[in-house]
Amino acid sequence: MTRKELHSRIVTDGLDRAPHRAFLRAMGHDDRAIASPFAGIVSTGAEVTPCSMSLPPQVAAAKSGLHREGVTPFEFSTITVADSMSMNHPGMRFSLVSRDIIADSVDAVVRGHAYDGLIGYGSCDKTLPGLMMGMARLNRPCVFVYGGAALPASWQGKDIGIVDVYEAVGQVYAGTLSESVLDEMERVATPTFGSCTGQFTANTMALVSEILGLAPIGSAYLPAVFAERLALAMKAASLLRAAINKGGPLPRDLITRQSLENAVVAVGATGGSTNALLHLPAIANEVGISFTLVDIAAVLERVPLVADLKPGGKYWARDMHHSGSTPTLLRVLCEAGLLHEDCPTIEDRTIGEIAASGAAPDGKVMRTAAEAVSPTSGVVVLKGSLATDGAVLKVAGLKHLQHEGPARVFDCEEDAVAAVRKRDYQAGDVLVIRNEGPAGGPGMREMLGVTALIYGQGMGEKVALITDGRFSGATRGMCIGHVGPEAAAGGAIGLLRDGDVIRIDAVAKTLDVLVSAKELAARGKPAARPAPDSPTLRKYAALVRPAHLGAATHDGT
Repeated sequence: MTRKELHSRIVTDGLDRAPHRAFLRAMGHDDRAIASPFAGIVSTGAEVTPCSMSLPPQVAAAKSGLHREGVTPFEFSTITVADSMSMNHPGMRFSLVSRDIIADSVDAVVRGHAYDGLIGYGSCDKTLPGLMMGMARLNRPCVFVYGGAALPASWQGKDIGIVDVYEAVGQVYAGTLSESVLDEMERVATPTFGSCTGQFTANTMALVSEILGLAPIGSAYLPAVFAERLALAMKAASLLRAAINKGGPLPRDLITRQSLENAVVAVGATGGSTNALLHLPAIANEVGISFTLVDIAAVLERVPLVADLKPGGKYWARDMHHSGSTPTLLRVLCEAGLLHEDCPTIEDRTIGEIAASGAAPDGKVMRTAAEAVSPTSGVVVLKGSLATDGAVLKVAGLKHLQHEGPARVFDCEEDAVAAVRKRDYQAGDVLVIRNEGPAGGPGMREMLGVTALIYGQGMGEKVALITDGRFSGATRGMCIGHVGPEAAAGGAIGLLRDGDVIRIDAVAKTLDVLVSAKELAARGKPAARPAPDSPTLRKYAALVRPAHLGAATHDGT
């Protein structure tokens, strides 16, 4: 960019801007700093979750890097609603809502202060897509940086993570584990700062940020506590300076239909979080691209599972870093002809060029497509009479891909949790949790608590669970989320009754209720739910779009 093209000149140049310059001087900026390009550094760092507590030193290093590059940094913060702390109670209604608040807040600050570029640091699940959505909306030079995953714990001679604690709660309720052992696990399970340790939502979306071209390559799987992250922050500063100088690549140069399809391939190939199938349409919406579950399903049809990652597999995010990280994954996928190799990245290298630099897979953490963990994707989209708009299922690690059984219907998550704690369900049941969709919840709650209880009770392979809400990236089992239309929109899930037979076929990719359309229609409309007591949730419910459209809160550009 030339000086005239810098957005910040409307704040710094001319006689009328003397008051603005006075405020800048009050912040310690001299003539040189005021004359330099301005960059925001937005951080979701906060003391609300260990995910976010790795960010302050990384942000400080990025600021130092910007100073070195001749760019004046301005640090600001935005919110974090941590899934870790809001899980399994009403606070989870605010998790997905926070994604869009983050995007709005980034948009407001960067435009309001006329910054020329942005580095965004995210860590916990919804902070990553929220920041990427804000960047896409701004379309100014931007670099996204993930804060990194925690390291797994060592306990009784094996590695464990937070999911083991969730499932241990179910074992205690089942009487197969003592509370004293659970207490031991609780005290050691999260030994470091950083996000969750498997291919859960945060690590999945970090991978997405690299595949879309918004993030430095290798940043997704570098552990949060590794000193290399400080060097990575300096690199992010250099990348931003280069993008400001050249006027690009901008987010809308990077986020295209082709790069979105690449991201879907990466999610499916790593058995990533089903939440990515919600966030990718929302990111696409910010750049005016219609990218729905239908588009995602078409891409997933051709994708094998090539990474053996938790929760369905054996290995941790740390192991991805040590076995070649994203370049190796890209090499595997490009050699299989699964990617658009000419997609650009913020590093001024194409996806194909990055793949060419990748090491060969080790055959354990990552495999070639010919020797894949599974010939089919780790995530599938289902459709049928119970989900005409679609539903999503993570199949990575599933032993059985088909299930048929009677519905056990619950009108909210709390009712389902209470029944599961009492073991008030049977092998073969299909547990249905409704009224938890984007508008009906509102907020589309995530339900790791109930699924982990079921697994802990030894029933994870014996029942299925479906909901118009969401599941954690850490969830495993026959757990189908994002069922649409949701109950609040008149979907069939709102008309189900106990005993209705539900047929799930992940091979045929269908989800049906074996009740005639005529009988369902005769049942009338689902009962209306009371309005939420939070103005924030009421506003969200009025604006939010369906899950298959990303639960976005506006209709695109």
